[in-house]
Amino acid sequence: MRLTVLVSFLVVSAIEPVVAQNAYVRLGRQAYVDGDFKRAIKQLEKAYLIDSTDATSLWMLGYSYYHSNNYPKAVASFTKELTINPTDAYAYYYRAQAKSCLGRDVMMSSSDREKYLYEAIFDYTKAIEINPNDPKTSSFYQNRGIAYLDYAKFKLDPASHSYYDRARGIKSLRASIDDMQRILNDNASRADIATLLDQAKEKLASVVGHH
Repeated sequence: MRLTVLVSFLVVSAIEPVVAQNAYVRLGRQAYVDGDFKRAIKQLEKAYLIDSTDATSLWMLGYSYYHSNNYPKAVASFTKELTINPTDAYAYYYRAQAKSCLGRDVMMSSSDREKYLYEAIFDYTKAIEINPNDPKTSSFYQNRGIAYLDYAKFKLDPASHSYYDRARGIKSLRASIDDMQRILNDNASRADIATLLDQAKEKLASVVGHH
């Protein structure tokens, strides 16, 4: 009798965390779908405390952090998700988006800006390599082109001090131009990209002395 009670207790004890985790995930997913990212974060953080290996929950948590402008936590969540699912192109993409936002923060140290801007380019490239035939890959190239332009501006800014690097700045400008041109080749009506392309070309011309 005592053995039966003990077994029943152990079964219930094992099930309760799973039930709780599932409830938090369900509530978090609903808030995520509704676009209520603050509420989604509250539920998904609770789910993570119970099960830190749920890749889907981690992805939703990272996305919710990103849309709540909490970029450091978005990076951390997508990094954890990628240890579980290392071929998730969209995790790389949104981690790159978050890193790009951090890299543009002029209040950060030059070392941190260098780190985030460079890593954003790496993540966009990884997303392209993993899923080169995805119809949405154009957004990967577009945002990588913007990231190259941001990185070039940083490397060519004297205020970057020891991180100033003319050669790398020029290389990044040319890479930005290539990505932007690729987008325009596919869709010539993209006036926003045409404007960014002109910016990159003008910056390059001024740096190499053909302005």
